[in-house]
Amino acid sequence: MNRAKADCIPLLPVEELARRRRRHESSVGDIWTLLDDVMDPEIPVISLYELGVLQDISRDGDTVKLVLTPTYIGCPALGIMEEDARAALTAGGYAQVTVETRLAPAWTTAWLTPEARRKMAEYGVASPEAGGTTCPQCGSANTEVISEFGSTACKSLFRCVACYEPFDVFKAL
Repeated sequence: MNRAKADCIPLLPVEELARRRRRHESSVGDIWTLLDDVMDPEIPVISLYELGVLQDISRDGDTVKLVLTPTYIGCPALGIMEEDARAALTAGGYAQVTVETRLAPAWTTAWLTPEARRKMAEYGVASPEAGGTTCPQCGSANTEVISEFGSTACKSLFRCVACYEPFDVFKAL
């Protein structure tokens, strides 16, 4: 039985689905691929796309336009992200680059790709999950908040009650 799109329950936030569609349907797929090598400066195992910061890419003649949404208003890493993206594009033959910082809709942890969540856990940073926070060291769900203020503004500091290891957790936004 065919169901209309309106009858479907989305598995992703509408904004994240739109972001994934923009990439999939983009006429500049080579630029998306080029930027897959630009890593988050604070968690250097995940790309800006996997983090959900890289929202869109377009071209107008020789100019490449990037749209970035920071994980947190005032994110100090945003400037580095922009510089790294510009450097990658310049090295790839795209010398003219403009960057738009878009604050709405606001970034959310729902935009983290499953691959980003896996890589973050291997790196020692947890992402909030519906069932609670799991320790990236031992996998225990028996964790507690030490401080709402972690190593960066977008993270909180937790401790695992099972293995006693402290770890950062992206704030559920």
